[in-house]
Amino acid sequence: MECNARKMKGFFITFEGIDGCGKSLQAKRLSDRIRQKGIPVQLFRDPGGPPISEKVRRILLDRDHGDMSAMTELLLYESARAQLVDEWIRPALDKGELVLCDRFTDSTLAYQGYGRGLDLDLVRKANDLACSGISPALTIVLDIPLEESLRRMAGMNKRADRMENQAREFFERVRRGYREIADADPRRMRFLDGMKSADELEQVIFQDVYHMIESAGHRFQT
Repeated sequence: MECNARKMKGFFITFEGIDGCGKSLQAKRLSDRIRQKGIPVQLFRDPGGPPISEKVRRILLDRDHGDMSAMTELLLYESARAQLVDEWIRPALDKGELVLCDRFTDSTLAYQGYGRGLDLDLVRKANDLACSGISPALTIVLDIPLEESLRRMAGMNKRADRMENQAREFFERVRRGYREIADADPRRMRFLDGMKSADELEQVIFQDVYHMIESAGHRFQT
């Protein structure tokens, strides 16, 4: 399985889900376990990473920007992603590394497409433009009920950012969107029950990823 039309040496895996699903924790745990195997691995977040992308992230999440239009939001996400791909993701893949990313294009399709109601084909085209051919070989979606998401986020005892501060109906649409995205692309997407324990999910994800890498006959530069 290749990360884009131009053959690359690395392997690209993304983590998705609504807030509080545990994706960031599982991305970090997988990164640690893969690193213990001696495989070069990079863990990024989207939006974020390079300084330009981090500045765009701050604009996107700022609660003072509540009047941001859906189209502005889409284009800002894609701008941050384009820089991340160009500056960090593509070079890492070219060097033969395993790249993990906390959110990527499926987040944009779920949040700005299904959540905001933007045309799905338009969002897909914007994703393609920002990524210049880069796409994940595997995407892990952790699914939890909305009530559990709200409970976990409240337990974090932090002020919600602009995206976390959306209406309940918005997140219901996002969650349904993730399921439809996964149903449409079962070869790439792994739709997992995020209500399982963190340790159980870690083991399932690690075994799945390692098996997929071996089945693809992938060899990393070490």
